Amino acid sequence: MPTALVIAAHPDDGELGCGGYVLQLVEAGWTVHWVVTTNGAKGTADRAMPRERLIALRREEQAEACRRLGTEPPRMLGYEDGELAYSRELVGALVRAIRETRPLLVLTHDPTDFIIRDRFINHADHRATGAAALDAVYPAARDHLNFPEQVAEGLEPWRVREVLLWNTNQPNFEVEIGAQLERKVWALAAHGSQFGETEALARFAQERWRTGEGRYVERFRRVVLDF
Repeated sequence: MPTALVIAAHPDDGELGCGGYVLQLVEAGWTVHWVVTTNGAKGTADRAMPRERLIALRREEQAEACRRLGTEPPRMLGYEDGELAYSRELVGALVRAIRETRPLLVLTHDPTDFIIRDRFINHADHRATGAAALDAVYPAARDHLNFPEQVAEGLEPWRVREVLLWNTNQPNFEVEIGAQLERKVWALAAHGSQFGETEALARFAQERWRTGEGRYVERFRRVVLDF
């Protein structure tokens, strides 16, 4: 059974970036694993929300969203939201996830640009997560001399075959998600702390993923690895 791995910076990032395609993969029989690098602790405008309650809530929301998508339960790495820095430790945590799940496909943030389509600033946590994910894919997860302590534990090196990067300025791969849009919105709605009522979320989805021709698509930068 083929395996994919989503690597997202925050709870809800993966659903936004690739939820429709993940649903297609699950429908096609893939096993999809999910990693979230941060704890989501800064994701609220509610000044009365206790920090530990928010962290627990966002963990619960991510677990429910993964259930709705049909993926494996999420692995929460727990780095501090808004303060994530690229580090050897972060790369190692993602190498461990890759070696444990052995995915053919990794889906993550495009870390290469600060500004996305002249509409969004690419969050620093997104850039750090995407950069660490790419370095984990190649060469770290592949090479036995990178993180040899993992190999000593029995985690053999692994070669990822393909990477899809979301929120990219250089899309070269498009997936039509009209048949999955309603369920993508349902998965996003699990993040009640972020999105509020479902009707407004549905309108947001229709605007964000609809093309000028009336289709609904997710766009990625596709990298097919040849090494």
